[in-house]
Amino acid sequence: MFEAEDILYEDNHLLVVNKHCGDLVQPDPDGTSALEDQIKAYIKVRDRKPGEVFLGVVHRIDRPVSGAVLFAKTSKALARLNEMLRRGEMSKTYWAITERLPEPTEGRLRHYIVRDARNNRSRAFDTPQPQGKEALLDYKVLCSSTNYHLLEIGLLTGRHHQIRAQLSKAGCPIRGDLKYGARRSNPDGGISLHSRTVSFVHPVRKEPLTVTAPVDGSDNLWRFFEQSAG
Repeated sequence: MFEAEDILYEDNHLLVVNKHCGDLVQPDPDGTSALEDQIKAYIKVRDRKPGEVFLGVVHRIDRPVSGAVLFAKTSKALARLNEMLRRGEMSKTYWAITERLPEPTEGRLRHYIVRDARNNRSRAFDTPQPQGKEALLDYKVLCSSTNYHLLEIGLLTGRHHQIRAQLSKAGCPIRGDLKYGARRSNPDGGISLHSRTVSFVHPVRKEPLTVTAPVDGSDNLWRFFEQSAG
C-alpha cells in the first residue's frame, strides 16, 4: 500500500515511487486497488486539486517485485518518456537474489522469450522461436552470503517476466519465485527481485537523472546485501 514516504523523487513533471512487493502498478480487471489510483488520490488531497489528477504509467514491474516505478505528471512528460523508452534511452538496473551462483559470475544472457498468456508466464529458449522475442540482459555478481547471491541486472530489452525467465533458464532462479523454479516461497509472498535504479534525461529540464530505490529494510537478507554491496 502506497505511503508518502515511498516517493523517491518528484517535481512538476514526474514522480518516482518505491513500490512494495505485492502492490499492483495498474488496476486489474477484478478491481483490486493499485498504485496508480492510490497516488492519484494522495496528490488530489495533498495539492487540493479540484479536478482529475493526471498520472501516466511509464513502465510497470510485476506484482511480486519491489522497487522504482516511474510515473509522468503531465501528458507532455509522458509522451517524451515513452519515446525515450521506445528508443532505448532509459536505463534500468535490478537487484536479484538467487539460490545459485551463475557461471561465469559476469556476462550477458541472450534468449528468446515466448509468453504463455493463459498461465501468465514466459519460457526462455536458447534458439529463435516462431513466437519468440529476443531478450537481452547483462548481469554481474555483487556479493554472496552463505546460501544466496546478489546479482545486478542491466535490462537491455523489456519482455514479459524477462529477468525471472532468463535467470531460471540459466539455472539461477530468483529467491521465492516458485513459478520459475525457486525451492521455497518468501514469507511475504513476493520474490527477491528489486528495481534498483532508473536513469534517463529529464524530459523537460534535459538534465541526466538517476533515482535509486532502497531495498526492504525489514528483510534481513536484503539489508545484509545492501550493506555488503555498498
